[in-house]
Amino acid sequence: MSILDWIVLSSTLAFIVIYGIWKTRQQQDIKSYLLGNKEAKWFTVALSIMATQASAITFLSAPGQAFVDGMRFVQFYFGLPLAMVVLSITVVPIYHKMNVYTAYEYLEKRFDLPTRTFTAILFLTQRGLAAGFTIFAPSLILSSLLGWDINLTNIGIGVIVTAYTVIGGTKAVNQTQKLQMAVIFIGMLLAGVLVVQLMPNEISFNNALHIAGASGKLNAIDFKFDPSSKYNVWSGLIGGFFLAMSYFGTDQSQVQRYLSGSSIAQSRLALLFNGIIKIPMQFLILFIGAMVYVFYFFNPAPVLFNTVALDQVKNKVENYSSLEANYQEKLKERSTIAFEYATALDGNNEQQIANTKSSLINATSEVEKAKGVIIDEVNLKAPEIDTNDTNYIFLGFVINYLPQGLIGLLIAVILSASMSSTSSEINALASTSIIDIYKRIIKKDGSDKHYLYASKLVSIGWGIYAILFASFANKLGSLIEAVNILGSLVYGVILGIFMIAFYLKRINAKPTFYAAIISEGIIIYLFLFTEVPFLWYNVIGCLSVIILGLLFSKLIPDETEI
Repeated sequence: MSILDWIVLSSTLAFIVIYGIWKTRQQQDIKSYLLGNKEAKWFTVALSIMATQASAITFLSAPGQAFVDGMRFVQFYFGLPLAMVVLSITVVPIYHKMNVYTAYEYLEKRFDLPTRTFTAILFLTQRGLAAGFTIFAPSLILSSLLGWDINLTNIGIGVIVTAYTVIGGTKAVNQTQKLQMAVIFIGMLLAGVLVVQLMPNEISFNNALHIAGASGKLNAIDFKFDPSSKYNVWSGLIGGFFLAMSYFGTDQSQVQRYLSGSSIAQSRLALLFNGIIKIPMQFLILFIGAMVYVFYFFNPAPVLFNTVALDQVKNKVENYSSLEANYQEKLKERSTIAFEYATALDGNNEQQIANTKSSLINATSEVEKAKGVIIDEVNLKAPEIDTNDTNYIFLGFVINYLPQGLIGLLIAVILSASMSSTSSEINALASTSIIDIYKRIIKKDGSDKHYLYASKLVSIGWGIYAILFASFANKLGSLIEAVNILGSLVYGVILGIFMIAFYLKRINAKPTFYAAIISEGIIIYLFLFTEVPFLWYNVIGCLSVIILGLLFSKLIPDETEI
């Protein structure tokens, strides 16, 4: 990066962090530290909710996901708006009226301590690991840019985020996230505009859309009901609804955001705003990835965007040069045909359009075959090299083709997203650890000052835990898929527990507890031994808890304690 890029990057991040700490100095008690004194307005809460969900993984991995697999991932979010409506009507008033610090406090009041503790542990396990993903994503950027050791980079990023989270608590998270989301929106809009402007003069925006469509990258909607397909309208509406219900309704990293709202109405507005804006935002991010795919029709596309892995391939695969030459030749042929297709589109010649489109599809298939030969050769002769470089595609485009200054801004976008999401997660992990475990089970009679001090120490501990897990994240493929798979392993079961708590009042603690344990075992079995797509884990987990809970309520005596 240029000196200008470094100035833009460092000044943007420094201003965000210093502003957040300055605005949230003098946190005196546990309520202000964990809930920000419940003073936040809906817009602040809305941006905080959005920033918590939209981590660096979203802006780093999602364009690469569209580059590789098209835009069908957007269907993952189709159930989210409906979930926001249901949660706003039913769940938000319950949390506010009960005046709880965490979602899991409610479970003890409804059930008992073991059910509360079990659910809190499920959350802590999953969210602690997810925080590692959000630290790893920006570390990936800096290690690629500067050649730094990625483990040392994980430590550096993790320490910075943990520091301002520990100092400022929930208010620091909320205040910094407003600025972070502003940077994110500006940066991604500029990237979307520039990727189109950097196309050759002969390629109009309409041409680019047709090329992306012919290449199968605008496959945003699939109405075919196929349980084996990861992304279609039905998996998005049904599985996505259950996932969103659990994530926004029971995950403390989100619940804590709208618990900081000044009223029920403010929290509801924040959730509904996210229901409206999330799908268009995700569509734009994926669309940028589809346009980057078209961009590489007319610019040299590497076999691997991970430059470190590519250098290893060149050294370890003896016949790489000839394979690479064949691949580049196929790319040139595809580029020529793409220009011909654009000319046919401009001339509105239907027969010529049909012929060149068919040729373009065939040429694209030949490119993929040539690349596949190289990947197969790498897997055979150097299996230790990771050829899944989805997470590097958008990063490679930004570094190599965007103008000076904007590169620094886009890197700041990705780092800001990581900082906002990770800080929310660490803040929520600390809240659950202190309120649901430490204060409830270990030390019940501490002073407010003691719990404030303990919250800061626990925040540091979770920051260290996330940094350690980040060291393993590089082996897990597409980060945006991996983090959602991880969540789906527990979200359905947690949602089932809360659904019983909210709506099935005749089912008590013991049936719910046993149903949850068995259901979690079912989900783990599906993950390890079947090919069931991960979105359905949320449906299966939730329904199995409810069905088993109903069954056990008939078989097990009505007791309040296990």
